Amino acid sequence: MALPVVDTEYLKQIDKARRDLRALIAQRNCAPIMLRLAWHDAGTYDCKTKTGGPNGSIRNEEEYSHGANNGLKIALDFCEEVKSKYPKITYADLYQLAGVVAVEVTGGPSIDFVPGRKDSKVSTKEGRLPDAKQGSSHLKDVFYRMGLSDKDIVALSGAHTLGRAHPERSGFDGPWTKEPLKFDNSYFVELLKGEEEGLLKLPTDKALLDDPAFRPFVELYAKDEDAFFRDYAISHKKLSELGFTPPSSSKPFVKDSVILAQSAVGVAVAAAVVIFSYLYEVRKRIK
Repeated sequence: MALPVVDTEYLKQIDKARRDLRALIAQRNCAPIMLRLAWHDAGTYDCKTKTGGPNGSIRNEEEYSHGANNGLKIALDFCEEVKSKYPKITYADLYQLAGVVAVEVTGGPSIDFVPGRKDSKVSTKEGRLPDAKQGSSHLKDVFYRMGLSDKDIVALSGAHTLGRAHPERSGFDGPWTKEPLKFDNSYFVELLKGEEEGLLKLPTDKALLDDPAFRPFVELYAKDEDAFFRDYAISHKKLSELGFTPPSSSKPFVKDSVILAQSAVGVAVAAAVVIFSYLYEVRKRIK
């Protein structure tokens, strides 16, 4: 499928969809599953073969039926409600926008969102997403394949501050934090506390403490929420744009063009007023 034309109408639909997603996510408390949908659509990317990534292919039954995507049909249906109102928007953009909004609605950092992703019907084979039962070497294999770094791995893991595991989806049960609908740095705080009744610690969570490349970031983010928010926003944007080259007609360009045009008109009007006032004064003096 060709790249969408990111024109004024497309940007209007993105803005309206963002507002609808805010309302939907707040009303249904579905931020965790919407964020998971965005991640799982993007997380199939392979930087060597340039396949997978945030291209909307997770809507294919072949892909949402993968074991790692158990339960995501719920989020796909939620997004379909929004998509039906704004047909110009690609699924690829919509799913990533839903992830950005999910973080913001729950108190997390603002994440820069640039539209223009194209949809694909081609799904990758199962097995590209992280397996929670494995350790740090597996995490590195998966995220390095995407082209992401150790810092990205830890920062993105911090999004487990949202939501809980469901036994029918993952085989695990329970939340990672005491407030699973609030985006903050408590995932790292709880991780450093060790085992605590009622809170989840997966093998991939414990790997962040055991690996010497990961642990310093865990300790930093546990004591400095601002640092976590800053790094998370950067890493989330990278994940949401894997394999995607933003079009030249992005929103800031449109806005800047309008501002420049308005400024030019303003300068011309001001100049005309000054000249008219000068001529008026000269005529007064002559008379």
